Amino acid sequence: MKHIVVLTGAGISAESGLKTFRDANGLWEGQDVMAVASPEGFEANPALVLEFYNQRRRQLLEVQPNVAHFDLSELEADYKVTIITQNVDDLHERAGSTNVIHLHGELLKARSINNENDIVSWTTDLNSGDYNDAGEQLRPHIVWFGEAVPMIDTAMTICNSATNLIIVGTSMQVYPAASLRHYIPDGTPVYFIDPNPNIQNSKHLTVIAKAATLGVKEAIEMIKTMP
Repeated sequence: MKHIVVLTGAGISAESGLKTFRDANGLWEGQDVMAVASPEGFEANPALVLEFYNQRRRQLLEVQPNVAHFDLSELEADYKVTIITQNVDDLHERAGSTNVIHLHGELLKARSINNENDIVSWTTDLNSGDYNDAGEQLRPHIVWFGEAVPMIDTAMTICNSATNLIIVGTSMQVYPAASLRHYIPDGTPVYFIDPNPNIQNSKHLTVIAKAATLGVKEAIEMIKTMP
C-alpha cells in the first residue's frame, strides 16, 4: 500500500478563515512575535501571552475544516496517510484524519510550565491561576521559538517510508520542518501546492500553483493515476 505523507502549514487552515499571528492580517497585527511566542516573552508578561492564545483558541472554535482537509482525510480509505502539520489547530482531526503529527503543539491543549509531558485538553480561556493537579501553572501546549521540537525525529522517520509526498500551505522555509523533505526516499514523487510557489518543477517535483482547496484535489488525482 502506498504511504502518502502530507506536510501542511498555515495556508491550508487560512482557507477555513483561520488567521495566524504570522499573517499580515493576522491576530494582533504588529505584535512582536517573540513577545508572545517565546519562553522569554512568557516570563516577562504571562498575561499577554495567555490572552494572545486565548484569542486564537476562541477563533479556532468558530471555524470549520475546508475541502482540502476533507479530501486528505478521505485518502485514508485507499492509502496509508500520515499528516505532519506545523499547524496548532485541530482541523485535520475534525475532518476525519486519524494519523496527525503536530510539530508545533496543539492549541486545544495545555501543559505544566514545569513538565512538558504533563498535557491536558483545554478548550476554554487559559489564565494565570489555572493549575494542574500538582499546583503548577499551565501554559499553552505550543512549541515556542527557542524550544525543541519534540516530534521532529518521529516526523523524520515517517518521511523515510513515504511513497508520495504532498506539501501544502507551507513555503517550507521554517526549520526544522523545512528539512523533512530531505528525508523521503530518492525518487519519491513530491507535489508542492502553493498559489505563489517559490520553486519550479523538477524531475520528481510537481508544482501546483493553486490554493489548497484546489491543489490538494489535483495532487490526489495525480497520485491515483500513478501505478
